[in-house]
Amino acid sequence: MAGLYDELLVLLHGIWSRRWIALAVAWGVCMLGWLGVSLIPNGYESKARVYVNTQSLLEDKIGITQVQSQQDLDRVRQTLLSAENLEKVVRGTDLAQTISGPRDVAGKITTLREHITVLAQADPSMIDISATSADSGLSDGANARIAQQVVQKLIDIFQEENLTGGRTETRQSLAFLDQQIAGRGKQLEAADKRRVEFAQRYAGVLPGAGTISQRMDAARLEINNIDAQLVQAQSALSAMNGQLAGTPATLPGVAVGGGASPLAQAQAELAAMRARGWTASHPDVIAAQRQVDNLRRQGGANGAAAAGTPNPAYLSIKSMQAERAATVQALSTRKAQLQADLNTMTAHQIDEPGVASEQEKLDRDYAALQTQYDKLLADREEIRLRGDVKTETGAVQFSVLQPASLPTAPAAPNRPLLLLLGVLILGIGAGIGVAFAIGQLKGTFPTAARLERAVGIPVAGSITQVASTAQVALDKQRMKWFAGASGGLAALCLLLIVVEFIQRGTA
Repeated sequence: MAGLYDELLVLLHGIWSRRWIALAVAWGVCMLGWLGVSLIPNGYESKARVYVNTQSLLEDKIGITQVQSQQDLDRVRQTLLSAENLEKVVRGTDLAQTISGPRDVAGKITTLREHITVLAQADPSMIDISATSADSGLSDGANARIAQQVVQKLIDIFQEENLTGGRTETRQSLAFLDQQIAGRGKQLEAADKRRVEFAQRYAGVLPGAGTISQRMDAARLEINNIDAQLVQAQSALSAMNGQLAGTPATLPGVAVGGGASPLAQAQAELAAMRARGWTASHPDVIAAQRQVDNLRRQGGANGAAAAGTPNPAYLSIKSMQAERAATVQALSTRKAQLQADLNTMTAHQIDEPGVASEQEKLDRDYAALQTQYDKLLADREEIRLRGDVKTETGAVQFSVLQPASLPTAPAAPNRPLLLLLGVLILGIGAGIGVAFAIGQLKGTFPTAARLERAVGIPVAGSITQVASTAQVALDKQRMKWFAGASGGLAALCLLLIVVEFIQRGTA
């Protein structure tokens, strides 16, 4: 630690012994730096804040959300710095007095684009507009006025773009959509005409509606349904046939005494049981059948006449059997017809595959064009409605929260900071650095220990400098000169800072 302290003292002594060199370098650097800073033109910045409310109660009701409003703000921000608008700024401000031709206008537009800032705040409706003017050929007052004029002109253009830009865009969008709708309508008519011509040309080959694949799938599905219905109908017909086989067509004649014979009564009871759906294994049916058989063997019980009468149960079952048979016949006929159509379409699909492919292509093209046409109509109606809403309700509400300010002090460069902390510190640092570098280059030995290390032989001792009275007085005089020169550098810096603030106050 003691060694480092000694080394630090040695370095400081070397710099101090060359303090006049350091002071001269500091003066030179500061003078050049202050001169360079003075040549930098003052830049005056004007700021403004505007508020644009693009929301509307009616828009929310009809489903036009804030997304479109945000798009409107983005559109204005992007077009505000376009070459066309910046040319309006140049010709609408005092900048017009500094141009003499198209080349000057282009140069001013490039400069404006670099010195204009348009920023949106956290709330997208808040927009800050700022412009800086730093023309070295103009006075500070002229630069301040131009900065304010540029911002005010941008506000005017901003308002114009918001109030009229949306209506212009709506008209252009509607005109474009009308062209697209007309074109799609012609294409749709042509596609429909091709479909009609195709259907007329192959009406006998491709019966029905839809493609071959769709009609074949529909035929197969209907055949499957008919098969299920046919099984049920055939089962019901078989049941009717069984009941009809066990039911007599006629009943025996009436007895002599005027009453029904026992055989006739037994047969009537048996027929009634079978009409109710009882099977031959039912106990009551078995008993009734035995009774009928016994009476027949006995010759009709008391010699009653065997004259027959129509059996009502037989007639009822016969009617239901005819109905079931007609249902089975109708289902079978429909199935045969569908199967024949399916076989025909299968044969056509095999023999002429190009016809089905062409029909499917025509249907796909027509469906695609119809979808596009419907979407264009919906888009056009939405844009027209949005345009009507903005026109009638004044959806864009524009207000200037902070008008364009007239700057009274330059925004750049920061001369006090550059003069005090920049140039002065740089000059002092440069002087110290030069003094240190010279001390390192010259082969002197500030201490006996360093000399001993350098030559490698012991140093017997050292002689301290003894200054005379005249030398001491001269050293004191030189210290006063050094202090005065150093103070003069600081005083000059302070004077320049005061002058700068005075100029700012009179700008």
